Amino acid sequence: MTTLTHAGDTLTRNALAVLQPGFDGTAAVPDWVRHRIGEGLASVSLFGRNVQSAEQVAALTAQLRAERDDLLIAIDEESGDVTRLEVRTGSSYPGNHALGAVDDPALTRAVAADLGRRLAACGINFNWAPSADVNANPDNPVIGVRSFGSDPELVARHTAAYVEGMQSAGVATSAKHFPGHGDTAIDSHHSVPVIDVDRDVLDSRDLAPFRAAIAAGTRAVMSAHVLAPALDPDHPGTLSRRILTGLLREEFGYEGLIVTDGMDMQAIAGTYGFERGCVLAIAAGADAICTGGGPSDEGTVLRLRDAFVAAVRSGELPEERLAEAADRVRALAGWAAASAGGGAAGAGLAAGVPGGMPDTGIGLVAARRALTVTRGETYAAPVAKAPYVATFSPLPNIAVGDETPWGVTAELTARFPGTESGTFSGDGAGAEALAAAGERRIVAVVRDAHRHGWMADALTTLVTAHPDTVVVEMGVPQSAPVGAIHIATRGAARVCGEAAAEAITGA
Repeated sequence: MTTLTHAGDTLTRNALAVLQPGFDGTAAVPDWVRHRIGEGLASVSLFGRNVQSAEQVAALTAQLRAERDDLLIAIDEESGDVTRLEVRTGSSYPGNHALGAVDDPALTRAVAADLGRRLAACGINFNWAPSADVNANPDNPVIGVRSFGSDPELVARHTAAYVEGMQSAGVATSAKHFPGHGDTAIDSHHSVPVIDVDRDVLDSRDLAPFRAAIAAGTRAVMSAHVLAPALDPDHPGTLSRRILTGLLREEFGYEGLIVTDGMDMQAIAGTYGFERGCVLAIAAGADAICTGGGPSDEGTVLRLRDAFVAAVRSGELPEERLAEAADRVRALAGWAAASAGGGAAGAGLAAGVPGGMPDTGIGLVAARRALTVTRGETYAAPVAKAPYVATFSPLPNIAVGDETPWGVTAELTARFPGTESGTFSGDGAGAEALAAAGERRIVAVVRDAHRHGWMADALTTLVTAHPDTVVVEMGVPQSAPVGAIHIATRGAARVCGEAAAEAITGA
């Protein structure tokens, strides 16, 4: 590699300051991360690969903060289906769709504050949440239960409540994905989605929650790799000066940090190139580059650092723009350090409790309130002995990942030892589950049945053969309820499974 920089010079420090890279490992911070922090890196990001327990995360962040006490340590912890802090157990909090269904902003504020305290206790001070997307397209493959709902006013008031709650714990929020990812049928992890509606629709629907987030004082906004022709016919949001500077900065008057969505996602890396896309994003008005979800090595950081330096020296990227972006990163780091209250990261950790703080129980309370139980025409009694749990599993989207357990099997097994289970997918899944269940009563668990024809067919097969089948929908409850008992949890967090198990057993 040809190095174009000299460690310690202002340009190099600014080029490193705008990066939010990840790294591998759970026990020790790699030497290369320590060196880069010394040279100006102001942020790092944690992912599921960095998490084993709350105590372990607190120890890891303490090592990082020993290198720089105002370091921004970011995580993608939406709660609900998208959890990193509880990636191996499932979240202690329901996600946005469940909170939106309850529609109690005070509850949303309290849940976000409780989660914020857990993050702060683990030494994390920047959360890439909440999703402020309006779920306008029920077939959306990547947002769904990550959204508070399909009503812009509802999404706006809960986005504001979440921002207020989380930031009351000293953890900066990042309302995402600007200018909106809710009306898309494509996942930007794979290619560039298009929201082809006029400006009036964008104003009244997609942009409303971001205005609410800004009014509530969100410290950051995350851009979307989404093309909105009414705003910019040529560039997706992350690379659009019209959207990031013209709309967000100048029209909305937003002065906080703009962070990009993951730049290794194919909407950017596969279309513009990874390094080139990062330079274009800063030039368009972004301040921080999220890079660590995929590549997590030193070479990636050095290539990006050198790409920024080269772009400044060639005149493609104004040096003042890079300096402005770096200053915003450092300003947010300063806010987070001042908001930490002087307590040591990890103080108050409770051994064995996921997320690091004593469980207040508010997540389960919220999950219970979000639950909807519909009883069929042929009502069946609650499950009273070990059932067969048939989980119909779609391919997970990349944001959720495939590491986090979901469903109700563990919860029902705890109540009824001897519970049996299986996971099924594709054509013929219903017949396979029926054969596996034998004479046992069936609990069928689905996720977004309205988006998967094979899943709807499987439910029809089961309910026709066994009218006493219990159906648990853990995605967006868009389809008509089926089954003797139909339970909509509006998310697949661990607490959603617990609340569903209570309803299944009548507890």
